[in-house]
Amino acid sequence: MGAQRTSFEKLQRDRAKKAKQALKRERRQSGESVPRAEEEAPVASEGGELSAAELLQEIELVHRQLEDKVITFEEFEERKADLMARLPID
Repeated sequence: MGAQRTSFEKLQRDRAKKAKQALKRERRQSGESVPRAEEEAPVASEGGELSAAELLQEIELVHRQLEDKVITFEEFEERKADLMARLPID
């Protein structure tokens, strides 16, 4: 019997955790003591899915992280593509 694959939600949680760790590491290295409220990741709604507005906020956060050189361009492209794929299309 083959190994069970990791769920998409678990991958998302792992990526969010790594991004949060990278932000904390950057803040510690830069000497910033108070976390910036605008860079906090949005909390998932009751269904576990992020709304379109929350996804757009997350995309803005990824752009800011790239501008602040918290993440690499490759990581930026990967996260942005993932978030754009999750946007609902009406």
